[in-house]
Amino acid sequence: MSLHERIQAERENYPEGSRSAVLPALRIAQEEHGWLSPEALREVADELELTPAYCQSVASFYDMFDLAPVGRHRVEVCTNVSCALYGAQQVLETFEAELGCKTGETSPDGAVTLRAVECLGGCGWGTIVAVDHHYRLRVQRSDIATIVEELRSGD
Repeated sequence: MSLHERIQAERENYPEGSRSAVLPALRIAQEEHGWLSPEALREVADELELTPAYCQSVASFYDMFDLAPVGRHRVEVCTNVSCALYGAQQVLETFEAELGCKTGETSPDGAVTLRAVECLGGCGWGTIVAVDHHYRLRVQRSDIATIVEELRSGD
């Protein structure tokens, strides 16, 4: 199914107007392109009869949308208070050292994008790390080299 067909099918679920369909349309475009480039935003805008500026304003509000290219893998470290008490900052800093990039950046080899997130909903099992949307519980600094090696080797 083409991008056009997928967005139009989703749009039918929102009879109150195309603005209501913008979030699912942006998700579909990001799945298709890997990130929301200006061209992808323009495609969504055209499909929903909106402006690219409107689509970008919505996409920039939510952290689930990427407005810049991302790595083949994503690592998201919860930094909320519960995980912080379990050492989230040290986990994040260790990921930065292992990957050779800062939080919010992609590793020099293009393999991994590292992000800090507000909450992953596992407050009793901190530090929570989402690796390609799969949660890892009770992550400690000593676990990070193995996680990074798994990502780089394709496991």
